[in-house]
Amino acid sequence: MFHVKRADGGTLNTPDANGIPQDDTLTADERPAVNRVKLPVKVVERPLRQVAKRLLMALLVLVLTALVVYADRAGYRDSADDSVDLLDSFYYATVTLSTTGYGDITPVSDSARLTNIFVITPLRVLFLIILVGTTLEVLTERTREEWRLKRWRSALREHTVVVGFGTKGRSAVQTVCATGLKKEQVVVVDPSAKVIDAATADGYAGVMGDATRSDVLRRAEVHKARQIIVAPQRDDTAVLVTLTARQLNRSAKIVAAVREEENAPLLRQSGADAVITSASAAGRLLGLSVLSPAAGMVIEDLIQQGSGLDLVERPVVRAEAGKGPREIDDLVVSVVRGHRVLGYDDRSIGTLQLTDRLITIVRASPGTQITPYPRPLPRD
Repeated sequence: MFHVKRADGGTLNTPDANGIPQDDTLTADERPAVNRVKLPVKVVERPLRQVAKRLLMALLVLVLTALVVYADRAGYRDSADDSVDLLDSFYYATVTLSTTGYGDITPVSDSARLTNIFVITPLRVLFLIILVGTTLEVLTERTREEWRLKRWRSALREHTVVVGFGTKGRSAVQTVCATGLKKEQVVVVDPSAKVIDAATADGYAGVMGDATRSDVLRRAEVHKARQIIVAPQRDDTAVLVTLTARQLNRSAKIVAAVREEENAPLLRQSGADAVITSASAAGRLLGLSVLSPAAGMVIEDLIQQGSGLDLVERPVVRAEAGKGPREIDDLVVSVVRGHRVLGYDDRSIGTLQLTDRLITIVRASPGTQITPYPRPLPRD
């Protein structure tokens, strides 16, 4: 039985077998309902405003038709009292434009009949286009959205899933996209509808729902994802999401953020490949800035992708094979050999091999990209 320290001082009991754990302390209101996938789309005008404009246009056509009939009321005959007033004109316009045609009011003069042919009939067609067009547009939009969703699901492969689009999640996805990842390859999962709207406005696909539920993560196609960023607001949620994501995808690289450092080992045990302790990292940066403001500025510059100095991971090129880390042009910080990360001065490195990867410090430029890690081996 695992115990996760909660932000409010309590604990979360997490069973280690027989399915995905659940937080019994959460109420039904705290677990949001699962919503559909929302793809980024450029909204030209709000649907309600479009409907209101169409209704206004239909009303104007109706009023115009009634005024045309009233202006030539002498050419019409009402079977009830042989006279056509303003109310009769609106009545005739309504039944005529809607193609009901009861026949109680009819045009009898030549001018009234010509007006029906050349004026009222085009207005009737326009009226029907406005009403039927609204319905067809709704149906077409729904069909188009379903087609886009099916196409998105079939084409989505090796993508990045970001759970939690707060400050940490947003910064993480911006950093990843700065290295060359397309926004179409990012799916954001968050329980807030406003957050999902913000994510889709930025060009990312969004799934609204509780990421601790496997059906929500399946909507994000997490089983086909290459990497998963877990950045919720609470540590217990991070543990549950990591366990669920690892169960659905045994080979994806999972990076999780945690507030309390004592929960980091539990996240690693739950399946996270890397765990970032946000509170401790910020505290260490603060302490370093107090001791050496210049060093703090350098570290902050390194973690801000795309400006100043950048940390870049890249493979060893053929011309560098057989040389030492200090013999190549780039400033090498570490050497990744297999699953080990070795310091540049580690004697066990010897000479660089073609299968090695280098972590170097370079001057940021538009062409600089961080090459992602290879996919981790499936877990037992």
